[in-house]
Amino acid sequence: MTVANGSEPKDSAQPTPGKSEATATGSAKTPAVETPGVADLAAGYAEKAGLQRNSAGHVDMLKSAGGVQGIAESILPGLVFLVAFTVSRDLTVSLVAALATAAIFTVVRLIQRRPLTQALAGVVGVGISAWLANTTGKAEDFYVLGFFTNIAYIAGMVLSIVLKWPLAGLLFGFVRNEGLEWRKDPERLRAYQLGTWIVVAVLALRLVVQVPLYFLGEPGLTALATTRLLMGAPLYILGLWVAWLVTKPAPQPSKPSSSA
Repeated sequence: MTVANGSEPKDSAQPTPGKSEATATGSAKTPAVETPGVADLAAGYAEKAGLQRNSAGHVDMLKSAGGVQGIAESILPGLVFLVAFTVSRDLTVSLVAALATAAIFTVVRLIQRRPLTQALAGVVGVGISAWLANTTGKAEDFYVLGFFTNIAYIAGMVLSIVLKWPLAGLLFGFVRNEGLEWRKDPERLRAYQLGTWIVVAVLALRLVVQVPLYFLGEPGLTALATTRLLMGAPLYILGLWVAWLVTKPAPQPSKPSSSA
């Protein structure tokens, strides 16, 4: 029997859509899904944290901070806010200018077809900061969110040291292809704990310098904004580099070649 459009009817012996090959061939076992190990999770965290290797296999500090564009995204909104407020003394205008600057970076990333995570995080951060300052009517409150962010990072890093999973080890161990083997070596564990303390010290130094300036109110705004810029990405890169040097593994002695 032929179909009205002239095509031959389908063979009824052919497997119908929706049936798996396992049904047609017998009993085929479904492959088990492998659960990622702690080392895989650490490597994934390092990648998400933006830690990058350079061609020599070392950590690339500039790329780890987001590159030139990433650093600009973290610095310029605050700088634009400071300049606009210094010139106009109008809080609303200054906040809109900072938000517009952060939004421009998002558009640029869209045009470049680059990941939007960092730019969107910047827009959200600037948005919350602008909301806080607009709600209280105090320009210095534009910088309050950074204090709480620093405190959260400090708490997380100190906890990682106490639990003997120092954050520096999880990040640098991935870059150095150590995996999690460093945890089996007490000396390497102590080195990565020290490296993590160095980053904690950088974050704590921000609070020690900037919080007193915040409590000065508007008279301390210029100094607060300036130290926020200087102690942002530049100080973070410096702290990361010192932590990298401190945690550098000791060179392994070369084995003497066996004589014939």
